[in-house]
Amino acid sequence: MPIYAYKCASCGFSQDEMQKISDAPLTDCPSCGKAEYAKQLTAAGFALKGTGWYATDFKGGGSKPAETKPEAPSPACGTGACPACN
Repeated sequence: MPIYAYKCASCGFSQDEMQKISDAPLTDCPSCGKAEYAKQLTAAGFALKGTGWYATDFKGGGSKPAETKPEAPSPACGTGACPACN
């Protein structure tokens, strides 16, 4: 079950609540009893790890794939004097 962060706009009380996704959001503050208890926006707490993920996705510390740059043609290219023409 997901854990949601809640905070009361009236008294400032905050608490994490474990609820089903299908449950209605809580509205009554357990501390002051007012109907100003609301879910807070929080960051996701997971990372994709293991093999099979794209090389740049959540990769930390490891070596990056080698980048290869195409070689520029030689100024003598087309005259038969460069290695690519032979």
